[in-house]
Amino acid sequence: MSAADQLLVVIDPVARRIDGESVRIAKDVLCAGAQAKICWPEGVEEFSRALARRGSRRPVVVGDDRALLRTVTLLLRERDVCPPAVAMVPVGTAPLLELARSLGVPTGAVAAARAVLDGAPRRLDLLVDDSGGVVLGDLCIPAAPPVARTAVPTVWGTCRSLVRTLVRAPVPLAVAHRLRVRVEADGVLLSDLDRPVAGVSVGSGDGVAHVVVSPGLGVPGVRARARTVTVSGDGFRYRAGEVVGGPVRTRTWTAGTWTLTLPPPPTPPVP
Repeated sequence: MSAADQLLVVIDPVARRIDGESVRIAKDVLCAGAQAKICWPEGVEEFSRALARRGSRRPVVVGDDRALLRTVTLLLRERDVCPPAVAMVPVGTAPLLELARSLGVPTGAVAAARAVLDGAPRRLDLLVDDSGGVVLGDLCIPAAPPVARTAVPTVWGTCRSLVRTLVRAPVPLAVAHRLRVRVEADGVLLSDLDRPVAGVSVGSGDGVAHVVVSPGLGVPGVRARARTVTVSGDGFRYRAGEVVGGPVRTRTWTAGTWTLTLPPPPTPPVP
C-alpha cells in the first residue's frame, strides 16, 4: 500500500463529546478506504505527540476549526521544507466550522471522509506571526467582538434586545474608537501613531499579505500588498476567526502557504 493510502487520523476530544456518531461514521469510512491509524488524544500534548510520530502517514484531523488551526500550527513548527497536506473531517457546532466551509471542505461526515480518500492537495495562503501563531483567514485590529450568531426565539429575548437598543444605541466605529498604531508593509510606512485610524485588516492571497488601513469617517482606506506586515503601538488586540491575540506592542505577520486536501473539481458535462 502506498504512503498516500496510509492515514494518521487524529480525533479531537471535543468532537467526540459533541457528535460521537459523526466521528464513528468518519472513522468507518476512512478505515474502509485506507490503512488508517486512529488516535484518540485527550489533550493538546497528546495531540501534538500523535502528529509528531506520524511517520509517512497523511495527517487527518477530525474536529472543528480550532482543531484544524492547531494541526496546521504544529506542522509548520516542524520547519519541514515541504509540510504534508492536511485533510479534515469537520465535526462540531456550526459557528466553529465556518472556516472549514469557507475553505471548501464538505461538512457531512461521509462526504468529508470521501474527500480525504479521493481528493487532491490544494495550496492555500496563510499568515504566520513572529510568535509562531498562524492565521488561516483574515485578522482585524482592534479585535472586534464576535457577531451574535443566534437569536433568542422568545418574547423575553426580543424585549431584552429592544431595551438594550434603546438604552445604548450603536456608535459608529470611527466615533467609538480611534486606534493609534504604526503600520508598515515591507518596510513602507502606511500609517503612524500621530494619525489615529478606525482599524486595520490583514488577509492573505496570491502568496502575499493584503493590508487595509481604514481611517474612518468615510475616508478611503490605504491598501497595500506585501510579504510582511508589521503593526506596533501602545498595546492592541487582534482577532483572527474566533481567536483573540494580545494585547501586544508589536506584531509582524508574514505571508506563507499550506496545503489542504479538498474534493476534486466537478467533471464538466459531456456535450
